[in-house]
Amino acid sequence: MDSLLNRITNCTICQASLPYPPKPILSFSDTSRILIIGQAPGRKAHDSGIPWNDASGEELRRWLAVAPAEFYDPSLFGIVPMGFCFPGTGKSGDLPPRPECAPTWHPQLLTALTDIKLILLIGSYAQSYYLKERSYRTLTENVSHYRDFLPDYFPLVHPSPRNRIWQKKNPWFEEEVIPELRKQVRKALVS
Repeated sequence: MDSLLNRITNCTICQASLPYPPKPILSFSDTSRILIIGQAPGRKAHDSGIPWNDASGEELRRWLAVAPAEFYDPSLFGIVPMGFCFPGTGKSGDLPPRPECAPTWHPQLLTALTDIKLILLIGSYAQSYYLKERSYRTLTENVSHYRDFLPDYFPLVHPSPRNRIWQKKNPWFEEEVIPELRKQVRKALVS
C-alpha cells in the first residue's frame, strides 16, 4: 500500500498540462472503510496539501456528521479525487480534473482497498466515470435516485458554496438524502 501511495504522490503524467508543479493530494490506507471520490483538489488544498481543506470540506463533513479527526483518519476515510492535482482556475471556477489520473490509478487503488464499504461519488465527473450506463441523465437525478446505486455508491452534489442555489431549489436533498447518507456512513464505519 505504501508503494502505491508513493508512486501516486510522485506521479507526473499530466505535468505539462498543469499550471503548477504536480502535487497529488489524496489519502487512504489498507483499512479505509469509506472512499470519497471527488473532482480535484482546489487551490487551498494545493497550497496546504490537505484535501477538502476549505468551505466545501466543512460542508461535506457536516453532511457526513463527522469531525475533522474522523474525516482525516485514513483508516476510516480514503480520499481519492478524479484528478489528483489542482488543475488551475478557469472563468467560472476550477478547471475540470485532468483525465489521466482516474484511468491510470483508480483501478489499482480499488483493487488494493479491500475494506471499502461505501464509495461517495461527489460531483458529475465521479458519477459519469463510475456510474456509466447506470447513470441518469443529470446529476440531480443521480442524487435523487441514490438508492438505486446502494450499497456500492452514494452519489452526491458537490458541497461547494457555489451549489447553495442548487440546494435551495432541491430541499429534498437536506430533508431526505442527508439523513440517509449519515446512516450509511455510520453503518460503513462500524461494519
